[in-house]
Amino acid sequence: MPVYQFEAVDTTGAVIRDTIEAPSIEDAQQQIRAMGYFVSRIDERKARTKRRTARKKKQGKTFTIGNRVGAKQLCTFTRQFSVLQDAGLPILRSLKILEGQMKPGVLRNTLIDIIDDIESGATLSEAMARHPKVFDRLYVNMIRAGEAGGALEVILRRLAEFKEKAQSLKRRILSAMVYPVVVITVAIAILSAILIFIVPKFKKIFEDFNTELPKITITLLTISDYAVQYWYLIPTIPAVFVLFIKLVRLLYWGRYVVDWIKLHLPVAGRLLEKTIIARTSRTLGTLVSSGVPILEALAIVRDTTGNGVFERAFDYVITRIREGDSIAQSLKETRVMDDMVVNMIDVGEETGDLDTMLNKIADVYDEEVDAAVEGLVSMLEPIMIVVLGGIIGFIVIALFMPLIKLIGELSS
Repeated sequence: MPVYQFEAVDTTGAVIRDTIEAPSIEDAQQQIRAMGYFVSRIDERKARTKRRTARKKKQGKTFTIGNRVGAKQLCTFTRQFSVLQDAGLPILRSLKILEGQMKPGVLRNTLIDIIDDIESGATLSEAMARHPKVFDRLYVNMIRAGEAGGALEVILRRLAEFKEKAQSLKRRILSAMVYPVVVITVAIAILSAILIFIVPKFKKIFEDFNTELPKITITLLTISDYAVQYWYLIPTIPAVFVLFIKLVRLLYWGRYVVDWIKLHLPVAGRLLEKTIIARTSRTLGTLVSSGVPILEALAIVRDTTGNGVFERAFDYVITRIREGDSIAQSLKETRVMDDMVVNMIDVGEETGDLDTMLNKIADVYDEEVDAAVEGLVSMLEPIMIVVLGGIIGFIVIALFMPLIKLIGELSS
């Protein structure tokens, strides 16, 4: 009969290391649990290394650059895993199916490790927790809650829906921003080309005919001279600015100041605020409905806000809740969320239906984000047309005024 070496924790928290004989690893785990121990690791003695080596030779890990997985790929994996669990397949069988049909890459390599760890006695959440670059705290804690409550398939379904809605919101915002970004980039490139290559030719014509130039033309030629002489500053200044912002954000106070300025930008600041509220509300609602303890859920939400102002606000909320305060009252004191959000959270706490109210808040703000993005794009289009038209008009007038004067002098 196989001998299994295990590591477990008893009710007092002490670590137990021992061996046990059993027909299979599942029987060994049942026997250990019957002793009142919580299994943290189990291996068949003198067999684990051979099994892992044989598996890696059979499956073959591939070399990858980096260790992160794209949000879209992780979203697809979660939905497929959820479907397999809903169909009643065992976890190992589901993971092996997904691994077999997955293209070589970081996620497939990660699944190979997870399958090995589960076969060695680890739980799914423990195996995923060993890969924080792929499965973040939110993901692992929801899986752990599903395992503890015996409803892993329900948790995976919620997790898949959460990932899909978050990805959909991000995709809508990015797709709406593509048009103005492309137009502005192309416009800057064309204007730079005009100033560097076209205007100097007109300058040479004016110098050859010794024409007296109006002030508007002199201004344009001065700008062109600077563009020709310091052309490298055109791409360098934006790059240096972005690098400076990134360096400032490395400092605690700098990150807070930069994020505060972002939230107070005209139009774009309000859009960013709505996006953060929608994301944090859906994240917190998903965690609460999955059975994750509220303090752990708030800590996860704090780490996923991506904004220093909101992180500080959630730090304050966590501190106040430990002192016995409510979520709604604590959020109201931070003044980072609208009264409507605070009131809905208050109602959710009073009725014991906090997760539903949080998801409703997320739905409302998702719609507001869509409307705000459409409004921003609609506003940017006429602004870009007016600004670009004004710049082109300035160039045309500045170049043709002396030309018209020169033609008049030659004809007379």
